[in-house]
Amino acid sequence: MKILKYLSNLPGWRTSRKIIVLESDDWGSLRAPSDDGFQMMRKQNLPLGNREGIRFNQFDDLADQEDLEFLFETLVNFKDREGNSAKMTAMSLVANPDFKKIKGGNFKKYYYQSLPESLRENNKSSAWTLWKEGFNKGVFIPEFHGREHLNVASWMRDLKDESSLARKGFDYNFWGFRQKSFAVSYQAAFDLEYREDLEVQKEIIKDGLDLFESLHGRKANFFVPPNGSFNNSLESITAQKDISCICTSKIQNEPQGSGKTKRHFRYLGKRNKFDQVYLTRNAFFEPSNPSKSDWVDSCLAEISSAFKFKKPATISSHRVNYIGVRNKKNRDQGLQELKRLLNEISKKWPEVEFMSSSELGKLL
Repeated sequence: MKILKYLSNLPGWRTSRKIIVLESDDWGSLRAPSDDGFQMMRKQNLPLGNREGIRFNQFDDLADQEDLEFLFETLVNFKDREGNSAKMTAMSLVANPDFKKIKGGNFKKYYYQSLPESLRENNKSSAWTLWKEGFNKGVFIPEFHGREHLNVASWMRDLKDESSLARKGFDYNFWGFRQKSFAVSYQAAFDLEYREDLEVQKEIIKDGLDLFESLHGRKANFFVPPNGSFNNSLESITAQKDISCICTSKIQNEPQGSGKTKRHFRYLGKRNKFDQVYLTRNAFFEPSNPSKSDWVDSCLAEISSAFKFKKPATISSHRVNYIGVRNKKNRDQGLQELKRLLNEISKKWPEVEFMSSSELGKLL
């Protein structure tokens, strides 16, 4: 496995510069209900997922003002050789399901609420100002992760069945599990259960990118499909909306619908027919995941491997590691480990350059 990780850094664009990109997924998504709702579902023995799924369902939430203030304070304390602060590319969602309207419409039509509306409904309106402050400080750079972190077509089909797990979860403002084991995950917004869902997904991408521009006052440059699944015919829509870079796995399993997939080989700097650049990740940092005893050490090893093969180190992380709304210990631990990681990076590679994903894309 380690050999494969090393070899995966061989193909693609190279540089002698020590570039660090920190990409963090899920910002803006309202994935799980309140902690009370989570505990109620647990008492009813509803399937809340494996250990990894429970980590998200139990700790993840919309970031409040304090979460963002502590995160920015951590990032701004570390400078690169040019004096730039460490920065996080926040892969963000711009909307969430509007449960009240969907129920009021008898589950016949999908409705969503914008991110500021979700924050307001959850008494976190002040956090939206922090989103803008973080961008202006150059430490928190929102990019496009989708309109919502939800496979709308699949979810709405399942909601029509009153006895479904989807409906049971819906009662707690929750959409995180499926009844059919062979079906696409609700969280994989652009996975393809049926080929005809592509038309819905095209409209979601168009609408989502328009909403991103409206909310942030600028167009998104970079797109990371939720959970990675994405039919490549959708690239034309993102190109029309001025997306210049797309994140992809090095081996992309492109969904075709009805359980079929196609495999594609990707590498850093490869371009598609729309001249969009593929960016890939080669390091991972998930300190709230107990599967590893030391995420800092493992991430440093992956960074070292990337630099050895003259590649930027692009670190994959998730919002859940930095959220304290449900459990402050979760956030404190995540930020403590992030500080340790950034400190070790600065000591080992004093010539380091901190970049956002779009800055790396422009360099390529």
